[in-house]
Amino acid sequence: MLSDDIVYLSVRELGDQIKSGKLSPTELTQSYLERSQSIGKRLNAYATITYETALKQAHAAEAEIKSGKYRGPLHGIPYAAKDLLAVKGYPTTWGARPYANQMFDYDATVITKLQGAGAILVGKAAMIELAGGMGYRYATASATGAAKNPWNQDCWTCGSSSGSGAIAAAALAAFAIGTETWGSIICPSAYCGVSGLRPTYGRVSRHGAMALSYSMDKIGVLGRTADDCGLVLSVIGGHDPLDRSSLPEPSFNYTNPATKNGLRIGWLTNAWADVPATISAPVKAAVEVLKANGAIVEDAKLPDGPWEAAAGIIVSVEGATAFESLIESGKVAQLNDPLGKIGGYINQQIPASDYMRAIRIRGILQKKMDDLFEHFDVLAAASLPVTATTLDTNLETDLSFSDPLGGIGNFCGLPALSVMCGLSADKKLPVGIQFVGRPKDEESVIAAANLFQQHTDWHRKRPPLGKEVLNRK
Repeated sequence: MLSDDIVYLSVRELGDQIKSGKLSPTELTQSYLERSQSIGKRLNAYATITYETALKQAHAAEAEIKSGKYRGPLHGIPYAAKDLLAVKGYPTTWGARPYANQMFDYDATVITKLQGAGAILVGKAAMIELAGGMGYRYATASATGAAKNPWNQDCWTCGSSSGSGAIAAAALAAFAIGTETWGSIICPSAYCGVSGLRPTYGRVSRHGAMALSYSMDKIGVLGRTADDCGLVLSVIGGHDPLDRSSLPEPSFNYTNPATKNGLRIGWLTNAWADVPATISAPVKAAVEVLKANGAIVEDAKLPDGPWEAAAGIIVSVEGATAFESLIESGKVAQLNDPLGKIGGYINQQIPASDYMRAIRIRGILQKKMDDLFEHFDVLAAASLPVTATTLDTNLETDLSFSDPLGGIGNFCGLPALSVMCGLSADKKLPVGIQFVGRPKDEESVIAAANLFQQHTDWHRKRPPLGKEVLNRK
């Protein structure tokens, strides 16, 4: 098996070695598969490991590259996909026991695009049941159990893309595909100390993906670096006639890890009500790095309004519609989480007038955010006001705080990118800073994160996955 120094390389670094012939896609895939079967099992990171498909794709990639047919920077790169994306020949369980045997006879568009780029699917990442669509109280709200954080296995990985966070952080693949409706890319990226990109709503086709909220679901990337996120987005982004909500732009162009001179960053003073020093200190240090390297940072404020409540209504109503048959059949009782068993029934009671009012509020908010972005290229804040929580935390009662930036960002379909910027002084757990941009401006959020990562090495830190950790019962 290849050393940690190899498997923790970025996608760009791995791609350069594969292209030059220094690294074998087959050997790299075998190493990730071995880690996935050992470390991944301990972390509850996977729903399914696609062993035979991975080796078949790896051998094909190696043969093509040797013959001179090089497809690009993802050729020969192993990845994992969240288990709400259809993959022909494998179960797509949506993380939920009622769908344990669900199969599709086609691939999701994201899977098709990655296969076309020569990427290698090593497995389907574990996830919170129905991406949290019925609500959930505990990290155990998954058919595969609670995903464990590579930095501390007594802690959770966060969000419905829980397995994707573990996979990226523990180097079980070079990158992982996740989704976000409200926090499920930014949250695991922060908890697990990886780089996570939530694209603009509609940037990536959702054909073949489970629907939770038709107007807020987004498919994105969790990887080592912001640059890696850009490389993957350049492959999976673009219009898809099979998804009528996808943006008309044919693709997202990204090649080099470029930054912008004089990047204007709005530091949000009201993103979180209370941020402890263990988080504010590393985030403030990150801001100083940005300032010292050419960024212009000024204070900014999110507009006041009932944005979170309105966004919550949208998710609840659309989720109840998406899973109507599950709720009406009573099979929702088969879900693991106690809140998930009843949440759909509650959401069905929300009046249509409330939903329509929320739709109108969204238009007002989008105009206010457009006005704010007239002064800034990106907005910035701590990714979360907490570090990774324990596996037994009651998320409903013990992790309840206002999230205006997550609500606004997802309500308006804004791109965002979270990167690790330090470790908390008390628990030595990852701390993240996030950058949020205007619609369709992933370039700026990637540029801001690239600027930080070019002058720091937090993205190269590895969780303590020593033998004494892996052998724990």
